[in-house]
Amino acid sequence: MAPTTGNGSGLNGVVSINDLMTDPELFGDQFGGKSWATWRALLAGFYGLPLDDQELELFRRITALPEPSHVLLFELWLAVGRRGGKSQIAALVAVYEAAFKDYTDRLAPGEVATVMVIAQDRKQARNVMRYITGLLHSNPMLEQLILREQRESIELTNRTVIEVQSASFRSVRGYTVACVIADEIAFWRSDESANPDKEIINALRPAMATLGGKLIALSSPYAKRGALWDTYRRHYGKPGNILIAQADT
Repeated sequence: MAPTTGNGSGLNGVVSINDLMTDPELFGDQFGGKSWATWRALLAGFYGLPLDDQELELFRRITALPEPSHVLLFELWLAVGRRGGKSQIAALVAVYEAAFKDYTDRLAPGEVATVMVIAQDRKQARNVMRYITGLLHSNPMLEQLILREQRESIELTNRTVIEVQSASFRSVRGYTVACVIADEIAFWRSDESANPDKEIINALRPAMATLGGKLIALSSPYAKRGALWDTYRRHYGKPGNILIAQADT
């Protein structure tokens, strides 16, 4: 069962992404300030939560959309400048998708749901994992969910694993994926392929189908090529089930 806050906050007792970022019993002290307001508005819109007038203005500013989509969103692509908080948000979403969602009714015996964080290399992946580990250990309720902890993975008691991977389409096959966080996707490079970002995403889409997994791709802008640029060009400012956001630092 997914954890809830002690005061029963959230939608029907379930913790929302907004609760996670604002509740002082969770991560309100870290993500509840004004500097995170745009991130809160964007994630609220992505997860289908109501926005107040101020949040709606912030949402419009970075998505070029008049309002959040009324359809269920499965992909969020972010082109955000350096030091814009991307790694912290990647870690936050990974914790949210792993600890506050229940996938057990769609898992076969012995199967686990994987929240996968993919980075350009092991160094960057471990950087994101440090944020994830810090968030889980900073909250006693979430810390109790940790069943097994290793350098590049954390297994939780709810049959969910958070795992970091370097950008390789060979290493991401064979998983049942609840969520993919594609960190700094515009900078992915590989000796295996000229287009590792597209091949990795294509390899992961079937793995996400079983659980209706979400894809969160975020990066500093780099060049007018690759999966981030192609997705931005096709979907920015257009309604649909793929949300694109653009912001500076």
